[in-house]
Amino acid sequence: MAKHNIGPVENFPVNKGVCVEAGGKRVAIFNTTGQFYGIDDTCPHRGASFAEGTLSGTVVACPWHGAETDVRTGRCGPPSPAPVNTYEVSSDGETLFLDID
Repeated sequence: MAKHNIGPVENFPVNKGVCVEAGGKRVAIFNTTGQFYGIDDTCPHRGASFAEGTLSGTVVACPWHGAETDVRTGRCGPPSPAPVNTYEVSSDGETLFLDID
C-alpha cells in the first residue's frame, strides 16, 4: 500500500467529513472523536459526496437520499445498492496518512 500525506490533523474536525484526493481516488475522511476513517467519497446510489453528509457516531448519512454508511466497514443501507471501499488512516500525532493500493 502507498501511504499518502493528507495534511495536518487539525484540518479534520471531529464529526465532520473532509474529501481528499490521493492515489487517483476521492476519499471521505471522518474524525470520530480522534479515530479516523476513510471511505470512497461517492455514494453508490446516485453519486453524492459522503464528505458532505451528516456523521452520527460512525455512521454517515448521504446528503442526497439519506443512505446510511458505516465509516468503519463501508456497509451501506438502502437505497444504496452496494458497499463502498474503506481505507486505513493513520497519524503520527500531527499529520494524517491515507493508505491506498
